[in-house]
Amino acid sequence: MGRDLRRRLAAARAAAPTYPEVGATRGGPLPDGYAHLRRRVHLGRGPEVLERAGRYVLGWGSQLGTGFAVHPNAPAEEGATVLLRLTLPGSRWPRLVIPCRVVWTVDEPDRIGFAYGTLPGHPECGEESFLVSMDADGEVWFEVAAFSRLAAWYARLGRPVAALCQYLAIERYLAAVASHS
Repeated sequence: MGRDLRRRLAAARAAAPTYPEVGATRGGPLPDGYAHLRRRVHLGRGPEVLERAGRYVLGWGSQLGTGFAVHPNAPAEEGATVLLRLTLPGSRWPRLVIPCRVVWTVDEPDRIGFAYGTLPGHPECGEESFLVSMDADGEVWFEVAAFSRLAAWYARLGRPVAALCQYLAIERYLAAVASHS
């Protein structure tokens, strides 16, 4: 990791989340005052599908499969701070470095996943969860839930583009996990 990334990671580790409703994607209604997104895809059936998809999600597979780099790249663990990096296709610049903190994880017989929240320097303010679950009939689903509002000036300036980018990222998360399962 280069000096700049080490510096940014140290600053992110010292920072508090940029929103007060930490952990709100774990269950119940999403908080008011934010845009809400909730999308899910059917992955298959049975505990093997749950386990395979869950390990992929905990290993940042949905992000890596969408084109993000994760630093440091280790399985999602509650309290861990990471930098998601995104380079626009066909160019080294502009490169976004997006600081996040894992705010909860779950690894149960019928649910595996995590959520991360935004830290200062993230273009949005809020939280996103990535959860693989198996229902009572053995059907396995991957769901992404998010509440957010734009935080960075460049995101607010390009509000329609920023909203489209978040929607497309979530669709790509769903596709990455579905193709791995």
